[in-house]
Amino acid sequence: MKIVEGVFFIFLFYFLGECISYLVDGFLPGSIIGMVLLFLSLHLKIINSSKVKATAQIITGNMMIFFIPAAVGLMTNFAFLRENWIPLLVACVFSTILVLVVVAVIQEKMEGGWRK
Repeated sequence: MKIVEGVFFIFLFYFLGECISYLVDGFLPGSIIGMVLLFLSLHLKIINSSKVKATAQIITGNMMIFFIPAAVGLMTNFAFLRENWIPLLVACVFSTILVLVVVAVIQEKMEGGWRK
């Protein structure tokens, strides 16, 4: 029964995110807005994390399934990838470094400085 309750909450926040996205004319994707709303409700203890834990573990345990559509989409655009591999590679490397630096800075701030 916990899984059904978790699915309900996840879809509820996804739906709320899609509604808000529609109201702001798609400025942000509804799935992102829904995730932020779910995060805030869990952080503010509006929803108990045990209600979505079992469902979240199932979803993250089978994460590989969610990458199949993206991989198929890449293969259907293989000609584009072959023609533009250098800019794509530069963008991937730059964005990876940027994410690593931002996460490191945020983690440092959250922990209160470097540990010795």
